[in-house]
Amino acid sequence: MEGLVDAPMRDVLTRIGGIDWCVSEFIRVTGGPLHRPAVQRLVPEMDHGWQTPNGTPVRAQLLGSDLRWMAYNATLLAELGAPVVDLNFGCPAKTVNRHRGGAVLLQEPQMLFELTRAVREAVPASVPVTAKMRLGYSDTSLTLDCAKALADAGAAEIVVHGRTKTEGYKPLVHWDWIARVREAVSVPVIANGEVWTLEDYQRIRQDSGCAHVMLGRGLVSRPDLALQIRQWQVGEPTQPLDWASLQPWLLEFYRQVRERVVDRHAPGRFKQWLGMLTRGYPEAQALFDQLRRETNADAVGLALQPEAVRLAG
Repeated sequence: MEGLVDAPMRDVLTRIGGIDWCVSEFIRVTGGPLHRPAVQRLVPEMDHGWQTPNGTPVRAQLLGSDLRWMAYNATLLAELGAPVVDLNFGCPAKTVNRHRGGAVLLQEPQMLFELTRAVREAVPASVPVTAKMRLGYSDTSLTLDCAKALADAGAAEIVVHGRTKTEGYKPLVHWDWIARVREAVSVPVIANGEVWTLEDYQRIRQDSGCAHVMLGRGLVSRPDLALQIRQWQVGEPTQPLDWASLQPWLLEFYRQVRERVVDRHAPGRFKQWLGMLTRGYPEAQALFDQLRRETNADAVGLALQPEAVRLAG
């Protein structure tokens, strides 16, 4: 998720716990080679064995439609030590789709096959190639064709988001269609879409029949969701992270954001996360309202100090 699950967010979420592995923001491939600094900027974990500070593996994700340069840049990622190369065929953003990237390619199963095969042939056999897709562009008429194209081309597993591109992030999600994809291909399918709670996780597992689930916005809005799932899986009582316990993580996230961006951009990046937290934590609304128009980076930092947060809540 570009601009959302960046390195500071990956660090905080994986340290809270319950995550098996995570995926980088997509690395856009246009008409030329990537360079190490560009990869390092998006995936600084590459300098630490492609792991977050707590040791959670990070997969590198490419987005594009140029066969030559997708293959070339996948090779670069493998040379830089990426444990897995993931291909993004699920992004619904208009600006991305306009340049033949992401979900727009779900209209072209043959292109999916050729891109995936080109990347699979370019990287060593020891580096798995995986893919992320939606159910289609405007409808589900090509869903199974797309999934089969990815599997036949060598994708080791496929993450399937249970909506089409045109459905975007509307509440209705089709977990039953993920089950159809799972039944149609011989590679593992990971279910994704509209998992906000432990109960949602249990339902998507049941409806899709998938053994594994990819969390996205639900984890950002409820940072302990993966931990709750892990506790449930091993038979432990689930212990939700309350608002007060989340405060040190807010401070840590903002500290890292300020290290990575100029001060004028730091408040907006923090408020982006805070706005999403209002769904998982009603207490976040008061702090969000307090900071809604704040543009001074130091003022935001002061508002996040324990005393200030306690008063705001």
